[in-house]
Amino acid sequence: MLDLRDVVKQCAERLERFQRNPHRLGEQNTKASLISPIIEALGWDLRDPDEVSHEYRRKGTDNPVDYALLLLHTPRLFIEAKGLGENLDVPRWANQTIAYATAAGVEWVALTDGMQWRIYNAHAPVPIEQKLFRAVRIDDPERAVELLSLLSKDNMRDRRIDELWKSFFVDRQVHAELTSMFSGTEPAAELVALLDRRLPRLTTDEIRTSLIRARATFEFPTPVGQPVLLSGTAENPPPRPTITTPPALPSNDKPAVGRRARQAVTSQERLIKVTDMIATERLRPGTALHGDYRGITHYGELLADGQVRYNGQIHSTLSAAGRAVKLQVLGHDATEAKIATDGFSFWHTTDAVSGDVVSIKEIRRRTARDLDNSRDPSGM
Repeated sequence: MLDLRDVVKQCAERLERFQRNPHRLGEQNTKASLISPIIEALGWDLRDPDEVSHEYRRKGTDNPVDYALLLLHTPRLFIEAKGLGENLDVPRWANQTIAYATAAGVEWVALTDGMQWRIYNAHAPVPIEQKLFRAVRIDDPERAVELLSLLSKDNMRDRRIDELWKSFFVDRQVHAELTSMFSGTEPAAELVALLDRRLPRLTTDEIRTSLIRARATFEFPTPVGQPVLLSGTAENPPPRPTITTPPALPSNDKPAVGRRARQAVTSQERLIKVTDMIATERLRPGTALHGDYRGITHYGELLADGQVRYNGQIHSTLSAAGRAVKLQVLGHDATEAKIATDGFSFWHTTDAVSGDVVSIKEIRRRTARDLDNSRDPSGM
């Protein structure tokens, strides 16, 4: 049996070749060339139905799961395969498999198209989009090996992934609560009160204004052996709280209370629509969008007409899709002030020209620059 690291590298090399082919690989070929070799390298015997059950059905009338990995004749992990290039953000792929795993008493689920692997905890007492534990791409071999090794026969027997999930689950909740204390235009009252007790020389208003100016990020150390998420796949609560305050402004430049320093949006940028960014090929239809809210990463899909599909619903604008995220988290009783969203800032994706992951607002800014340069090729 080949070492997992070697198999991952082989699969990454195959992916480069397959992606140059305009024809889809198809689910069966994806399983044979990219998924089954990984399972075998993880120590599972693909030829032993007591260890790997293909097209597994708990009951004869159930829809089959592509792979069920078993220990002592009991399924421990379901793997649902899709053809290379299938959009794994389509909600029903994860929803169906997680629902089936829940009914079958199976805690762990993997969804993969051979390139991406997404690992879910089906039993987690949270909404389905928060069941995602980790995700990785095969073309990032080091991180792929870290994550996929948790699914090895030995590690599943020792329940290593269960241990890591517990710390991840706690850290995510703490991260969300800490973030919420600094979100919005008004810091949490209990935080102001705490600092008021600790800083007797400062007034309450001075403390509150300072917290409004502060930019806070919270990070939690990643345990040894715990993989880090790739950008854009799911939340990875980042280590130690870090608070940075902007440098002192000249006395005649006072910041507006409750405002954060932002790069001004020009009138030309405001005229640019999502369809304009698609036309200039900065954005591509079908690309995955992601936005963080209260420590959780939410995913959407950009459609060719500039609309956004989120959670199975189509929203006419980026901002409407962002509002839908907040409504789902906060509930339909949330006030308009809490759900109001600048969709251009909320959603992030890959700039198809430069290849980096940035906000749609930044892509809009770059599109404005592209249009300027097209009108004046000299750039003068």
